[in-house]
Amino acid sequence: MKVKELGLVPQILIGVTLGALTGVLFPELGKTLGLFGQLFVGMLKAVAPLLVLVLVMSAIANRHETGSDGRKTLVVLCLYLIGMVSAALVALLLSQLFPQTIALTGAADGAPPDAVGSVLTDVLFKLIDNPINALLTGNFLGCLSWAVLLGVSFRAAPAPFKQNLQVLADGVSQIVRYVIRLAPIGIFGLVCVTVATVGVEALANYANLAVLLVAAMLVMALFVNPLLVFLLTRSNPYPIVFRCLEESGITAFFTRSSAANIPVNLNLAKKLGISEELYTVTIPVGATVNMSGAAITITTLTLAAANTLGIEVSLATALLLCVISALSACGASGVPSGSLLLIPLACSLFGIPLDVSMQVVAVGFIISVIQDSAETALNSSTDVVYSYAVDRWRKSETQVSQPQGS
Repeated sequence: MKVKELGLVPQILIGVTLGALTGVLFPELGKTLGLFGQLFVGMLKAVAPLLVLVLVMSAIANRHETGSDGRKTLVVLCLYLIGMVSAALVALLLSQLFPQTIALTGAADGAPPDAVGSVLTDVLFKLIDNPINALLTGNFLGCLSWAVLLGVSFRAAPAPFKQNLQVLADGVSQIVRYVIRLAPIGIFGLVCVTVATVGVEALANYANLAVLLVAAMLVMALFVNPLLVFLLTRSNPYPIVFRCLEESGITAFFTRSSAANIPVNLNLAKKLGISEELYTVTIPVGATVNMSGAAITITTLTLAAANTLGIEVSLATALLLCVISALSACGASGVPSGSLLLIPLACSLFGIPLDVSMQVVAVGFIISVIQDSAETALNSSTDVVYSYAVDRWRKSETQVSQPQGS
């Protein structure tokens, strides 16, 4: 079988293996081949700000109305946000208990903020940055704020214009797919130079980071989600949680795309008896904005970068990070490993330079073999879990409110 006929995950595994061997056996050659990694990181830096601006703007402008079942849909959307914030808090807790560091070039360039107030002030000025300057300088907060404002403004635009926005968003997403297809080569170069420079121990750190990410996602899937379902339904949540993980999570684990898993979730929601007017809205919307796994990834890798740079993260700053991670996760691209491109947005809270934060993104690609699969499985299965919980909650409320007898 030809290498190009393999999936992206096996190709990344091959890239990691060959990169490690080259770095160990031919360290000087490994440092030279690091150019491939630098080019890959450079392409990510080029496309990431535009992706955030266009994708979020189009998603808001083309958001469908909730229709006659608006209250239930609104509750599901609120539950999505609660779930993402909870996921970020889980990642924060585990990252504090098991702090991680990663190998970064030029780590000394990072500068810790003087205080929470300076962080907030910096955030505010980044939010009101000129959109062109935000794109040129990689100011993700500025790109995000302009994406939201333009998206809300364009909701009143004619339908053909909004369709063109979607076409633009699809085009940029396709460029991201092209870049990600080069991930095995880029990761090969990154592993080469990393192993040649700091040794095989760096890969062990990456493995620890992957274990921490998966552990946080398991805590979210097996403890936090069931708790939220129980609070709404007052019944045993595990049958529905396990069924969603089995029928939706496993498929999403291998497709690594929430968007590709929409048909699976729609079919599962129908089999579970969820109201059609509810799941036909919440499942597609959830595939775009419900990204608990992405919130975990963004929080964990950002804190690992902060630890590497020696930045002390206060409680208030950590909570702010959780909120930013949850909100930025809503803009995660529907392509595999799309959430990694939003890490610089969270890193910017701590004054971490774009060059360094994009190295963190590259590290994310190295562990994406397991990270992105587990992340997508959590994201996609949660869409159905929350839709089911809210539907059962509203139906039980309706039954209670109905008069007895007739």
